[in-house]
Amino acid sequence: MGGVRVLAASFVVPGPSGVAVRDRLKHLTPQDEQVLRAVGEHQGALASHDLKARCADGLEHSAETWAARKRDLTRVSSSRIAGAITKATHAQWALARRCQAAHIRALDAGIRTLKHRLSLPIGQKGTKRAAGGYRSKGEWFQKSRRLVVLEARHTAVVADWRAGRVRVVRGGKPLLNTRHHLAEAGITEEQWRGRWEAERWFLAADGESGKRFGNETIRVTPDGQVSLKLPAPLAHLANTPHGRYTLTATVSFAHRGVEWADRIAGNRAVAYRIHLDVDRGRWYLTASWQRPLVQTISLEAARTRGMIGVDTNADHFAAYRLDPHGNPVGEPHRFAYDLSGTTTHRDAQIRHALTRLINWAKQSGVTTIGIEDLDFTTEKTREKHGRRKKFRQLISGIPTGKLKARLISMAAQQGLAIVAVDPAYTSMWGGQHWQKPLTTPSRRMSRHDAAGIAIGRRALGYPIRRRTAPPPHDRSDRVGHRTAQAGPDARRREGTRPPATDHAPRDVPPNGTRKRQPSASNTVRDAPRTHKWVQDSLMRPG
Repeated sequence: MGGVRVLAASFVVPGPSGVAVRDRLKHLTPQDEQVLRAVGEHQGALASHDLKARCADGLEHSAETWAARKRDLTRVSSSRIAGAITKATHAQWALARRCQAAHIRALDAGIRTLKHRLSLPIGQKGTKRAAGGYRSKGEWFQKSRRLVVLEARHTAVVADWRAGRVRVVRGGKPLLNTRHHLAEAGITEEQWRGRWEAERWFLAADGESGKRFGNETIRVTPDGQVSLKLPAPLAHLANTPHGRYTLTATVSFAHRGVEWADRIAGNRAVAYRIHLDVDRGRWYLTASWQRPLVQTISLEAARTRGMIGVDTNADHFAAYRLDPHGNPVGEPHRFAYDLSGTTTHRDAQIRHALTRLINWAKQSGVTTIGIEDLDFTTEKTREKHGRRKKFRQLISGIPTGKLKARLISMAAQQGLAIVAVDPAYTSMWGGQHWQKPLTTPSRRMSRHDAAGIAIGRRALGYPIRRRTAPPPHDRSDRVGHRTAQAGPDARRREGTRPPATDHAPRDVPPNGTRKRQPSASNTVRDAPRTHKWVQDSLMRPG
């Protein structure tokens, strides 16, 4: 076990810190859509100029430069709109900065792997811990050229990092690249232009506690009426007093509508965002607000009623229920999903699978779900997996970040806690210790089902293997009881361990004694059986 890495401790995942709900703006008039487009284009242009100015400041940014940018925006909009734009700009710049640091770490990992493999003789086999040499001289030559490319990229990115330069595209880099591949995307230039402009609009406003209905810029009344505070250059489009435009459409949030109504009734902050789905031609309004930080329950309290261990795979969740002592209960469950197709389809599939998982957990009476703390950031590079392109695509296709965020939010709504565990060796040790013993003629255990048990036991604080080593022969109680899954108050826990079910003969009862005597040899099958087994007396007469 010297090569086993140190496992990270399990922990209870904190609950969600924010809420977002969405509803469609139906029955908008042409005048409403014209006003929304004009406001979005105007404020989007302001956001683009502000982002350019922020990127030009780089590491020289300060409170004074922030205030100067906000004053410039206030002249052509309003103070609240200027505050929302500058805040979004800083969030976007910080995100680009974090992505730049992650890119540097990925390049470092790829360069280290390439240097290691290039230093080995050609054809040398690798191990489970490290890759071997390349298979041929041609592959070695191609990888040496790739090393030069990665080192050049690393040098350029590090220089940008030290200078504070980031590359940000308002509207998204994938959509920008689609402009050069319209035929492959199956859209026209006009359709692409509509998507590009809609993505670059800015129709959002931060909430303000103490203000009427929690927001002065985009206001939504309890009966669902939506109105906007127009920027100064567009004040002539107002149809209500004080430079506001009221839409004919109304909204009603079916999901968390009561919570939203309580917030606006108490004039607590609610942020709003309006956006257009160009493909469907529909307008949507998204409301979001922050939740107060709730004290997370302790890990000991989360383990009191057992655990459901969940193994995340490319096409399903493999879940198994365990009691508080780590024993599997019932049958394994699988919740399938399909991650092919569009982003909306993948998101719906994950949401549907998580809904079924949470409903089963509620029906089972378990209040905690154990899941792996997955992070494939360093696992996607081709330098690590070589020709295994399908495997790299498989890993990249699992939306770990979105999955964790959605599970935490949905579980908190149902009163369930989430325990994250180290994912190391769960599939290997689960298949080694649990797959074969739990396989029966009526139950088919897969490696993923066994991994679910391993995850649940690790979340409960037990070792993955079913039993620990037996105590020393000289004193049976010197190191405690040898079974790992029996509680301190379990009856007969100090009894003799029965033989393993997967090794004992069928005629051996649980107490380990045979019920029938051994039979004679059947080597000569035609010979009559005249010999009888009779036990001699311990003492013979002389």
